[in-house]
Amino acid sequence: MTEKIARVVVDVPASNIDRFFDYLIPDHLLGALEVGMRVIVPFGNRTIMGYVLHTVNETTLDESRLKAIKATLDVQPVLTKELIDLGQWLAESTMSFFISSFQAMLPQALKATYDKSLHRLEEPKNQQLADLFDGRDYIAFDELSEHIPLRVINEEIKEKTVEWDYHVTTNESYKFVQMVEVVGTEAEFDAYLAELTKQSKKQFELVQYFLDHPATQPLKQVLSENQTTRNTLNKLKDHQLIRLVKQQVNRDPYQGQTEKTIPLTLAPQQQAALDAIVSKMDQNLPDTFLLHGVTGSGKTEVYLQAIDHAIKQGKEAIVLVPEISLTPMMVERFKRRFGDAVAVLHSALSKGERFDEWRKIQKKQVSVAVGARSAIFAPFENLGMIIIDEEHESTYKQEDHPRYHVRDVAKKRAIYHACPVVLGTATPTLETYARAKKGVYHLIEMPERINQSVMPKVTIQDMREELHQGNRTMFSRQLKEAIQQRIDKQEQVVLFLNRRGYSTFVMCRDCGHTVECPDCDISLTYHQRDHRLKCHYCNYSEPMPKVCPNCESESIRFFGTGTEKVEEALNETFPEARIIRMDVDTTRKKGAHERLLKQFGKKQADILLGTQMIAKGLDFPDVTLVGVLAADGLLNLPDFRAAEKTFQLLTQVSGRAGRHELTGEVIIQTYTPEHYSVLFAKEYDYHGFFKQEMTLRKAYQYPPYYFLTLITVTHENRLKAEEVTRVIQKLLNKHLTEQAIILGPTPSPIERIKGRYRFQCMVKYKDEPDLMTVLRKILKHYEAESNKNQLMIHIDLNPQQLM
Repeated sequence: MTEKIARVVVDVPASNIDRFFDYLIPDHLLGALEVGMRVIVPFGNRTIMGYVLHTVNETTLDESRLKAIKATLDVQPVLTKELIDLGQWLAESTMSFFISSFQAMLPQALKATYDKSLHRLEEPKNQQLADLFDGRDYIAFDELSEHIPLRVINEEIKEKTVEWDYHVTTNESYKFVQMVEVVGTEAEFDAYLAELTKQSKKQFELVQYFLDHPATQPLKQVLSENQTTRNTLNKLKDHQLIRLVKQQVNRDPYQGQTEKTIPLTLAPQQQAALDAIVSKMDQNLPDTFLLHGVTGSGKTEVYLQAIDHAIKQGKEAIVLVPEISLTPMMVERFKRRFGDAVAVLHSALSKGERFDEWRKIQKKQVSVAVGARSAIFAPFENLGMIIIDEEHESTYKQEDHPRYHVRDVAKKRAIYHACPVVLGTATPTLETYARAKKGVYHLIEMPERINQSVMPKVTIQDMREELHQGNRTMFSRQLKEAIQQRIDKQEQVVLFLNRRGYSTFVMCRDCGHTVECPDCDISLTYHQRDHRLKCHYCNYSEPMPKVCPNCESESIRFFGTGTEKVEEALNETFPEARIIRMDVDTTRKKGAHERLLKQFGKKQADILLGTQMIAKGLDFPDVTLVGVLAADGLLNLPDFRAAEKTFQLLTQVSGRAGRHELTGEVIIQTYTPEHYSVLFAKEYDYHGFFKQEMTLRKAYQYPPYYFLTLITVTHENRLKAEEVTRVIQKLLNKHLTEQAIILGPTPSPIERIKGRYRFQCMVKYKDEPDLMTVLRKILKHYEAESNKNQLMIHIDLNPQQLM
């Protein structure tokens, strides 16, 4: 029996609408509507998009009052049964809206846009409105709002002369190219040739070309290969010897033939790692592996051969990388091994490219998906393994709804597909390594670099000493000398600084005034290229002032160092050096990451200067020197993970040097050379760092010994934000066990962003079975204010950022 009622989650991210709505399936859709399809449904006085999550025969509501689905947007489901269950689990476990969870799984092109127009039923009584219709039946909302007051429209709606009409559209679009199809027979071509004059030289050539190339081919290619025009071709078309047809094609963001690679002979530590992973794959067991290998230990080759094993079993694989900048290099390695069996999913692709790549997976045209965070939702139906490379990266945590961590989603999918998850890194998070030590994860150690290349020698430069010696530049004498040596030897240098812009802030030397963002409690950063001050939180910008806005003194100066300023200093110090700068500003344009890295790989530059995006995953044989310009940047953040992030970053960036035959060297510049994270990074001693940091985490009651939940309250009124946070803290104290540690209320480290004040309280706990229930009650209590967007309460059950 065919079900006649659909349970739909609608595209309205609001707490009072965060549930299923029942709709009648119209006769023309009975038997054709499937779970996982997008549909257009009436909702209140408008039409919106929704997802069909279940179909049933009965409803608890009055069936006669149910509205019917208007139309479907799909011919086949965009969400699999597994992804629907996963979305519901995601919404519940991250305290997000159902609709937000499903939207996170799909490419941008599949998200709906809404157009509103006024529909004329009769001639409007208001003459101005009647004149505007001018014989039309519909007027777009934008056109109306310019000419007619809403009050007039509402009066006409009461008179039933007009009504609002809502149109749902989506951004998905297919790319078509014009193709030339040969339809004439050989005899017809001969007859055409017989009629040509001697002057029709191009026509003779074209006829010969089509006789030699009878297959359908792109119009662009035909015109290019024959160096001819569309007009010349039209003569053959008019004689019905060829015809032009449109053909749907996939946009390929990584076009171009790549030389195929073959599996390499594995070192003993690589073989042991591969055997352990493959064994679980063969047994269909959802185990989690931590592949803890030093930089350059050959983790990627283990991934490639493990995926090859999965493909041979008829299964699929997902490979996640943390940074868009790493994707081109990783994609190239996978494309060279698996060819067209690889799809790429990340935000640097255009909407159309992402849609096409996603469709390749949906249509089962590929076996491997490589991408950033959202690629974890690739709609594969027979997963053989999931790989999370550089698992320690904080970018694997989504910072807005739904606040999921890729690791948790991967483990959930692995249980469904009975397949292994591999977490690969040289510097695991403390939580991951602690779980591996306890046997919750399967630990595989890879302590040696392949090719027996040694880890580069690390030197720590105390910048306080440099200052005492009269060196006020941003380069220590040793680093300057080392860079010059590499330029002379035609070797390459990577310089790392974790700040973009020209300088970190602008201050008046007379009165001490710092130029701040008017909407955020943060100083503005100076960008030299456009001579403007910018806020890196809300994108506010203003011209660089010539005098102090506070005291009108001309003693306004730049302080701190950004990548732009370092680039300028490098050009002055090493005028002969070719420099590539990689930061958010230089990589905004599509394909910029790939273009800059290719230039560096082809030795078109001597120095690669960049922010975090160059710290990991890069593998260039001629890089023999890595310089870290300010190792203290992360250490001074108000975050209990500051030391861990510093150690990870220093270890990762150090691993970029001396990866092949040439010996590498690393110079770390710091004002705190005695800090344990710097000292352990110098020796590549992860185990020593782990032991020291775990002692501190235990003493201060932080993960992995305790779980954390961060509650952030924002409001335009500072007192209101603080008062609500205080009420929440009291409710938590009242309803949680005595073992729970509740901190706050306290202003967030950045108290105001985009004009909204931010207060937070934190819960530290080992086991609080009622926590989710209490938090849901708190959200319910403030629901009305939240829906009006006056008050916002953000709950993060596993915060990676405390800012």
